[in-house]
This record gives sequence, structure tokens and C-alpha cells, in this order.
Amino acid sequence: MAPSAVPREIIQSPSDYPGVESKAVATSHQNGSPQIDSSERIDKSLGEFRCLIADLTEQFKGGHPGGAMGMAAIGVSLWKYVMKYSPENPNFFNRDRFVLSNGHTCLFQYSFLHLTGYKNMTLDQLKSYHSSRIDSICPGHPEIEHDGIEVTTGPLGQGVANAVGLAMATKHLGATYNKPGFPLVSNMTYCMIGDACLQEGVALESIQLAGHWKLNNLVIMYDNNQVTCDGSVDLCNTEDVNAKMRACGWDVIDIEDGCFDVEGIIAALVKAKANKERPTFINVRTVIGIGSKVQGDAKAHGAAFGVEGVADIKRKFGMDPEQHFSISEDTYEFFRDGKSKGRQIETEWNDLVQKYATEYPNEHSEFQKRVRGEMTEDWSKLIPAKSEFPTTPTPSRKSAGLVCNPIAAEMQSMMVGTADLSPSVNMIWKGKVDFQNPDLRTTCGINGDYSGRYIHWGIREHAMASISNGLAAFNKGTILPVTSTFFMFYIYAAPGVRMGALQHLQCIHIATHDSIGTGEDGPTHQPIALPALYRAMPNLLYIRPCDSEEVAGAFISALQAKNTPSIISLSRQNLEQYPAYSSRDGVQKGAYVFIEEENADVTLIGVGAEMIFAVRTRDVLREKFGIRARVVSFPCQRIFDAQPIEYKRDVLRYRSNAPRVAIEAYAVNGWERYADAGYSMSTFGHSLPGAAAYKYFGFDENKIAPKVAELVEEVKKDGIEALRGEFRDLNEGPR
Repeated sequence: MAPSAVPREIIQSPSDYPGVESKAVATSHQNGSPQIDSSERIDKSLGEFRCLIADLTEQFKGGHPGGAMGMAAIGVSLWKYVMKYSPENPNFFNRDRFVLSNGHTCLFQYSFLHLTGYKNMTLDQLKSYHSSRIDSICPGHPEIEHDGIEVTTGPLGQGVANAVGLAMATKHLGATYNKPGFPLVSNMTYCMIGDACLQEGVALESIQLAGHWKLNNLVIMYDNNQVTCDGSVDLCNTEDVNAKMRACGWDVIDIEDGCFDVEGIIAALVKAKANKERPTFINVRTVIGIGSKVQGDAKAHGAAFGVEGVADIKRKFGMDPEQHFSISEDTYEFFRDGKSKGRQIETEWNDLVQKYATEYPNEHSEFQKRVRGEMTEDWSKLIPAKSEFPTTPTPSRKSAGLVCNPIAAEMQSMMVGTADLSPSVNMIWKGKVDFQNPDLRTTCGINGDYSGRYIHWGIREHAMASISNGLAAFNKGTILPVTSTFFMFYIYAAPGVRMGALQHLQCIHIATHDSIGTGEDGPTHQPIALPALYRAMPNLLYIRPCDSEEVAGAFISALQAKNTPSIISLSRQNLEQYPAYSSRDGVQKGAYVFIEEENADVTLIGVGAEMIFAVRTRDVLREKFGIRARVVSFPCQRIFDAQPIEYKRDVLRYRSNAPRVAIEAYAVNGWERYADAGYSMSTFGHSLPGAAAYKYFGFDENKIAPKVAELVEEVKKDGIEALRGEFRDLNEGPR
């Protein structure tokens, strides 16, 4: 059964909590616990914090007050006593990372950033929450762009995955650069979650991996108030959460009074930090909306309490109901030492790094590059020249290995992984070491350690993409994650890919088996509409190369995109190689003239694996219909859109009288912007050998050419204006 929450009686002070006494005392504690202030001072800060949250949501009659109020004691324990951070330098490299996975409780994080002295988080900014101010840094969910926010959270469970990625980064960097007496990278990652985060699949995927890898530098704090939007959690969830976490390889600590027992929460956090074996899950029983008339009820989750309701909360916590946004000087003073502690932590770390430089100059030089977000090698020299690529038909997934593996072998900042498809995606380089718990000994004999840069994600595409965002967010440019799986399964990964794009995080996603040419696996594995999603997604490069040389161009584009994730879309089947026509430089412009033809009657747009049909159709048009066709390769719409208008006009001949036809075995959506007609797909695929599947769906030059010829003749007769606003789909599909 589900763990019970704290009793929900109306609470006026800690002493009114049934069976609970405030436990903070002014003494030092065992296990390295910090000295804790008097219970009166802590209780005052908790009350003022909770009343501030109530005021902030009441101001514009919206927001999420309940969770933030219930979690106040957790926040005091973290920001006042446990967490290692520097308010004056939010990007201090070895700071502890905090992730608010239940991002709707953002006022919890914003208010503690304000109290501890983060320069930009003024009281005026706090009051901008849910306002119409465009300069607000208090959005409805935390966003990575603002000081003190490590990752953008919102979709529940994403923060859990991000936190696992941040903890992985610490383990990897520590194993790579730490030396005896020199713990350069030694930070903790703390992740705050609610009941809903634990119900999302991505969270469980990530929790499984963290337990498997024994990431003992990761702590999840569970705000267990047993409430979600619809009501009590037992409407849909009655599992034993603690048993599940233990089964996944986590230590579990219970806190029965999460509303006031600051001392108990600190002791749990200190114990978690000292854990040498596994990650820690702290199950903290709280009351949502504590102090309000609707405490413990779903009504406290996502709505303001009303003027009288807020006044009543203030009376319960001993505050003046006529005073708004009131924080006493005593409470500000309570948190003020965060700055001096931060300066001391930074000074000690900088001194450590300087001593490290003397003892280990080579490692220090490389480490400093990583800290600055610079790549450790000149990757441009590692990409094969066109002359080194095969000239015989080659799957572009194999071409990707020819390009990526030499880079991964040399560039220490690249971490490459796959969702259980190593034999298929060709991302393993000679001499690779797996990222793995060093004590693990697998049945198959594939082992590794935390210094490893090849990641076995298991069959967890969503977690793979979302954890990779955490790796990329640890410090911009320090780690470049590369993920890989079949393209169709990036529909499972799509929420993580989207969150990476939203946060401007550089990740490279290798998507193989990207067409109906995948063949016998059938329509479940043959993507039709998925490219339309990724081409439409803001700040994402979806690149579909047609041969090895274009694959090189795709990787160059992805490696240069420092603030943008990329998907490189690749074939399972052999593709013709076009050394006379293909160009890595052309790929970096999104589209380019592949085969020119003066006074052409039509422009054929070839894309990726279907380039062969554009080239062959050109030949048939010339030989059987006397029609002159030029061919344009169009691997990336977004890159092309960024080119100067003169270049785009030259490539696509916008002002000519020749129609443009896009040939691609995907849904046609989007090509209306660049073409007058498309030879595409409007159904799901079919289970046939790859070549047979193409023929079944009409992808045959002898079927395509007559349709193009008809279009050309119509344009010659009626003029190009006859097609304007009347996009044609030329493929009639199977007959």
C-alpha cells in the first residue's frame, strides 16, 4: 500500500502537529551534520516562507502554492545547512546541483534563491510570478536560462532524468580527473520530486539506471503529500514506493514529519551524502498547503487561497494579515551566511585546482578546457576526407560510424550511447570503455568503470534522451552526449529531445533504420510522420544525408551547433554513393544543387535514402520524355531556412517556370514551403524486404517519371501559376 502522509489537521504551530515536536537544537550533530539554529528561529523562517508563497500566488490569482508551502522544511535543510553552492557565482563548477522535478512548485526554488542572496532574484522579481512582465525571471516552471536553475523542468519526471544525467557527469569527470588528495569534481545532485513524478515512466527508467550504476552522489527527496490534481494519490496509485526504490538499488530513509523536522531532514541528507554504495531516496511526509483551510486537499495544489484564506494562513503562522510579501530582517539574516560560505567553498576549490596544476599539468590543461566548455580535440581533423569513403553502396548508418567513431575515440568530451542496439547503430569505436559501475561483473563479460564514455542505456529511449540533457547541462560544452537507436523509437524519446531543444543543449541523436527501406520489421518500425514532427520542432536540426560524404557534412553541422540538438537520420539499407555530386559543404547550407541542368524543365528534390529515386528519375525523364531535370539535395530544412535569400533562390529557382517536386518516402507535410508537388507517403508502411517495400509504395523511377512528366506538361500548357496554392501529391500509392 502507499506510504501514509502526515495527518491533515489544521496546524497553527509545530506544537499543534499531532504527535510532533520541533526538533531543531543549537548543537552540533553526528556524522558531520552542521550546527543547527534554535527551533524558534527555524519555525519563524518556515512560517514567513509559507506566508510569502501564499501572497505570491494570491497577487495574480494563480499558481501552485500548496506543494511549495509543504516543502519549506526541506528547502531550509538544503539551502541553509547542507547544499554546497555560491550565490555570488551561480556557475561555480563544483557546486552541488539542485533539480526541481515537480517544477510547478517553482516558487519553492525561486524564494530560496531570493533568501540566500542570488543577485537577480530580488523580491521585485519574485512578485513578477504569473504577471504580464516580459522581464520576469520567475516563469511558471523553472527555466535553465536563469541563475540558480540547472535545468528546465515542467513535464513531470523529466527532472528526475536530468538529475541522473548530472550525477553521471560528476561520476564520469571525477573518475577521469580526480587524483588521490585532489577531489576536483565531487559535487552532489539533489532532486526534489512529488507524487506525480514517480508515476511518469521516464522517472522509473532513470531511477532504474541510477540504481544499476550505483550513483551514490544522487539524492532524491520525495515530497510525499499523497495529493495530485484529481485528488488523493490512491485514486490511481497504491504501490509500496519504498519497496520499489529498494528493488531498484536505492537506500531509503523515511521522514515522518516533513513539515517541521528540519533536524531529521538534515540528518537524512548528511547520511545520504556519506553513502558510498548507492543513491538515496528520502521519503518525506508533508502536508500540501499546510496552514490553509484546504491543507491536505487537492484544492491546495494549483489555485490561490483567496484574500481571506491568505489572511487566515498568516494568522495561523503568527504574522500580520495586513502585511504582504513580508520577510523579516531576522529571516534574511538567517540565510545571509550562504554568500560567505559560497566564497569559502570557491576559494578552497580554486586553491585545490592550482595545486593540481602543479602535480598533474597535462590533466589540468585538459580539465580546464572542459571547464571552459571547449572540446578537447580538433575534431575537424578527425573526419575522413571524401576520398576515404567507400564508393560502393553503403548504409548511411555505417557511414555514421566511419565519421563518428574516430572523433569519439579521441575527443574526451564525447559520451556515446545506445538504447540496446550496439550491433545496429555502429557507434562503437576500437578501445572504447563502458560507463559502468566498476564493481559490476556482467554475465556477458562487457564491463567498465565511471571513466567510460560508451553508455548502455538499455531499452529506455525516453530516459536516454532526457538523461543526456542532464549530461549536457552539467556545464555547457563539458560533455557532448550522443544517443542512438532506430529512428522510429525517437518517438519514445521525443519529450526528451524537445526539452533539449528548449534548453539549447547540444546533443547529437543518431537515428538509424529511417525509412520503409528498413523492410521486414514492418510498419511498426518504418517512420512516416515522425520527420514532420522533428522538422517542425524549434531549435532542432533534423538532418537526413544521402551518402557518406553528406553524413560527414551532417556531423560537421551537428558539432558546430553549440546551442542546438541534432538528429542525424540514417538508413539501414545500402545507399548509392555519389562522390561526383555530394558535398559536405552543401549539407552545411541545408540544401544545394546536386546535379545542375541548364534550362531545366523541373527541379527534383532528393532527400536521404530516396536520393536514388531523384537521380534515376532524372535519367528516365531525359531518356523517355525528353525532359531536362536538375536535382537538389535537401538534407536539412532548418539550416536551409537560415541561408540568405539569394542563395535559396539560386538553389530552388523560385522565380523560374519549372516546377519543383520533392521525392521522399515520408508524409509530405512541410514540403509545401519548398516544392510545388511531392512524391511521398500517405499511409503506414508494410512488412516487405526493403527494395520490395519501395516498389510496393510506388518508389520506382519508372513510376515516378511519368507523373513528373504529366506535371511538367501541364505547367508548359497552363503556366507555373496553375500550381500556385495547389500543392500536388503525385504518388497514388499501392495498387
